[in-house]
Amino acid sequence: MLVRNLILGAAALLVASAAPALAHGPTPKKAEQTITIEATPDEVWAVAKEFGGMADWHPMVEKVETTDGTRTVTLKDGGTLVDSLDDTNEEEMSYSYRLDTPDIENFPVSFYSATLDVNEADGGSEVSWIGRFYRADTGNFPSESQNDEAAIAAMNEFLKTGLEGLKAKVEGGE
Repeated sequence: MLVRNLILGAAALLVASAAPALAHGPTPKKAEQTITIEATPDEVWAVAKEFGGMADWHPMVEKVETTDGTRTVTLKDGGTLVDSLDDTNEEEMSYSYRLDTPDIENFPVSFYSATLDVNEADGGSEVSWIGRFYRADTGNFPSESQNDEAAIAAMNEFLKTGLEGLKAKVEGGE
């Protein structure tokens, strides 16, 4: 009887200690997209650097309104994201920003920080856009529309589509 109680007690302790490990919530995710553009870094940066100019080149963006380092991005699907500019480095042709106000129903991410960089590459430019983010539902059991996979897909689509739009804008001279 003593051995049985010890085994049951040890099993209960093992289950109880494993429960917090299963209930840790979301972990940060990363999306990174890169594109080569046949234009000088200065030409690319002239278009990309405008924090409020994204609607001019990003196919998923309907309009952007800016106020004091904050931009409100209205997506073509109707969602709205509010970002704050953290840093612009003219010399390195880079800027970083973060999400202040999410719209988890239309963009399944609760928070992100992102950096867009323009660099010289083989007579043209290479532009990278990196985002670090959390899924929309930060609970332990998110729905399929607000889980890690949905957030990763949405962020990669947004970055990739944006870079393709930037390339078309710069190379097409639109």
